[in-house]
Amino acid sequence: MDDIVSPLALIDEDKCRRNIRHMIKKAREANVSFRPHFKTHQSHAIGRWFRDAGTEKIAVSSLSMAEYFAQDNWQDIMVAFPVNIREVNKINDLASRLRLGILISDADILDALEEKLVNFVDFYLKIDVGSHRTGFEPGDKAQMEKVLQKVSGNPKLRFKGFVAHAGHTYHITSLNDVQKIFIKGSEALAELAEYFRKDYPGIIASWGDTPTCSLMNEFPGIDEIRPGNFVFYDFMQYHLASCDWDHIAMVVATPVVARHQQRNEIVLYGGAVHLSKDSIEIDDKIIYGEVVRLVDKGWEPFPKPIYVNRLSQEHGIFYCPDEYWEEFLPGTLVGVVPVHSCLAADLLKNYYEITDNVFLNI
Repeated sequence: MDDIVSPLALIDEDKCRRNIRHMIKKAREANVSFRPHFKTHQSHAIGRWFRDAGTEKIAVSSLSMAEYFAQDNWQDIMVAFPVNIREVNKINDLASRLRLGILISDADILDALEEKLVNFVDFYLKIDVGSHRTGFEPGDKAQMEKVLQKVSGNPKLRFKGFVAHAGHTYHITSLNDVQKIFIKGSEALAELAEYFRKDYPGIIASWGDTPTCSLMNEFPGIDEIRPGNFVFYDFMQYHLASCDWDHIAMVVATPVVARHQQRNEIVLYGGAVHLSKDSIEIDDKIIYGEVVRLVDKGWEPFPKPIYVNRLSQEHGIFYCPDEYWEEFLPGTLVGVVPVHSCLAADLLKNYYEITDNVFLNI
């Protein structure tokens, strides 16, 4: 790794592929379809690892990302983000080349779609199952019926079902709480799908979020799962018990740039623009990631955990116990397990794959 001179993401291909195979196996055994969310890795190379394992359809978080993966011949892509009508030209272009799914979470978008949509698209109604980010309320069938009635005369809009993402599972601390969130949300989603199937046979209930998909073994009422973060996992997922330490497949490589022994502090070239400012609280302290040793073909935690506890734009700072002080000479390359791998990967946009010691094209 001598060629690494600035922060980038270190990827363990073996762990990534194992995580992929495990989630595919779980979906198959639970008899649900698998549409992984590619917003986490945003990489042609890593996308091909999914393809190698049998994945044929994907979700992304933007039309630009859909364009990127279309370049690598993905032909069934859901854009799991509400329609931005200003990008309708991208929608029309993509829909002319592949099977495109879009999300509707506001009925007022329909007039613009009616006017500007040229090609056939699948559409899903986004349902708010508790995260209160966006989507229709599960109990508001009248509003959904209004939407579906309005689009019934437009053959270019093909209703495919209901989509939910339980983002609030990322802020809980127990398996029991994850189960409660899933049961409540999935029952609401399944009830909607069942209610509307009399008029729209074949529609599905699609569920996303890595904690649920990692911790649950069965998904009653759900037809499709869309986890994304699981390909790498991260510090947050580890502390949610969504994964074991050995499932974490990405760390951020960061060079040591300064030491201040009077404060027992080490300064890294790895700040908010590399790790993001996502944090979790441990023992009443705000943590931005865990520092790990880089070893042959991987990384390992220190026997006494070391946490990044301060960030600025380019700087990451941590308190270093005396017994580890000499391990952090300026120029030393260390790893940081990020709190949120999706954001860190998006910020870095540069991967080094440690299994074969090569840089990956993102």
